[in-house]
Amino acid sequence: MFGTTRAYSGFSVDDIDAARKFYSETLGLRVSKENDLLTLHIAGDRDILVYPKPDHTPATYTILNFPVDDIDAAVDELSRRGVKFERYDHIETDEKGVFRGDGPVIAWFTDPAGNVLSVIEEPS
Repeated sequence: MFGTTRAYSGFSVDDIDAARKFYSETLGLRVSKENDLLTLHIAGDRDILVYPKPDHTPATYTILNFPVDDIDAAVDELSRRGVKFERYDHIETDEKGVFRGDGPVIAWFTDPAGNVLSVIEEPS
């Protein structure tokens, strides 16, 4: 039924203007706004819908992963842009907030609505 339909994902935020500023200015994504909805235009022609929700509850899982070649450079640049990296009690991270244990090298952060995002280093 949906084999040829173009699907896209979406998530909610509690402040659409704060989200627009964060995703466009802090992360450098191309963002468009129409009818109080944001569209994040990410590489690979994969649009993501961001919609306002007054009773928004942040996702408790990672909603977007951004692959990077050099996680240290990405974390340093995002930190310069004001991004704070998350630290979780059950996951050991280094001083930058990067997890370098079993699994992918990854660092988590949140958008202004508290949704979890990550930068994840692609294997070389």
